[in-house]
Amino acid sequence: MKTPFKTIVKPDFVSLLNCLSRKGTPERVHQMEIIVDPAIQSEICNRYGVGQEISPTDPYKNVKRKIAFQRFLGYDFLMASLWEFTFQYNWDKVADESALKNDSKGERSFMNMHKGPISNWDDFEKYPWPDISNINTKELEWVNKNLPEDMCLAGGLTGHIAEDITFLMGYEQLCIALYEQRDLVKAIYTKVLEHHHRYVELLLQFDRVKMIWATDDMGFKTGPMFSPDDFREFVFPAHKTLAKMAHDKNVLYLLHACGKLDLLMDDLIHDVKIDAKHSFEDTILHVGDAKVRYGNEIAVIGGIVIDFLCRTEPEMMRERVRKTIFQCLPGGGYCLGSGNSIANYIPVDNYLSMVDEGRNYAA
Repeated sequence: MKTPFKTIVKPDFVSLLNCLSRKGTPERVHQMEIIVDPAIQSEICNRYGVGQEISPTDPYKNVKRKIAFQRFLGYDFLMASLWEFTFQYNWDKVADESALKNDSKGERSFMNMHKGPISNWDDFEKYPWPDISNINTKELEWVNKNLPEDMCLAGGLTGHIAEDITFLMGYEQLCIALYEQRDLVKAIYTKVLEHHHRYVELLLQFDRVKMIWATDDMGFKTGPMFSPDDFREFVFPAHKTLAKMAHDKNVLYLLHACGKLDLLMDDLIHDVKIDAKHSFEDTILHVGDAKVRYGNEIAVIGGIVIDFLCRTEPEMMRERVRKTIFQCLPGGGYCLGSGNSIANYIPVDNYLSMVDEGRNYAA
């Protein structure tokens, strides 16, 4: 198999967990991405022959290819998700103009933030709440049994409490309802928590799940999406519940959350008790500054900004990665990665340059 990487990396999930738990500087850089777009995965797999030995008739071909992809890149984990756990929202669609098309037939979807599917109590009663009583976990059962011993599972794409409440109502309607219909907001919150409680409960039944990686964007470039007090009533108690569920199983609770969250971080660290924070933009908080500010209490993940990944030359990418590692890795509590996720418009060579430079580093 061809490879673009200079340094051989063998997965070691125990070292990854120790790094996230800030138990000292790891011997190598661990890298984490919450999402690598399927188009990027396909391009890399096709270019380097990753997973080519997997039979197209294998019933587990997709998850086997994901495992092969993760190992090829040098990741120590596989994201485990239960895709049936989804709400119905109001989506707007536009053409996808990216170089690598995703698998949505040339469309990119955006949430309609003006009006969600629930505006009043009648909508609430008629809404098709997902049935959480009989979820198919067959693939996850296979992965839990067959994942290579040097990797672990990260239970992911759950915990979007603020997002689900916002998407179900629409941001504009939610802002009004926080003043005029707080009982309706509370009812939606209760349903959302019930949903994610069951999701995390299912994930934690699998002993290879060593992390829960919650995803819940909470802010804009300039501040939180609504008041800290409203977060304390309608968002943080749910995350606190999910984090405790994880911690009771000796599982880490990581949080992906976009936005300027200075006003919320004390609650997230000391009340919710997150173990790590992901998603950083230089225009909001440079990941190096985040490590200085919060690194004694939580780990920080990522920080190679998406705009930089898209626009820079590979050698500048490598320089940025080296500087970030030098600033953030000492003492542990840092994993290299993008500032958000690897979208299908990020040049593949830039992504691979970031990964390669991280693999080349030796403490």
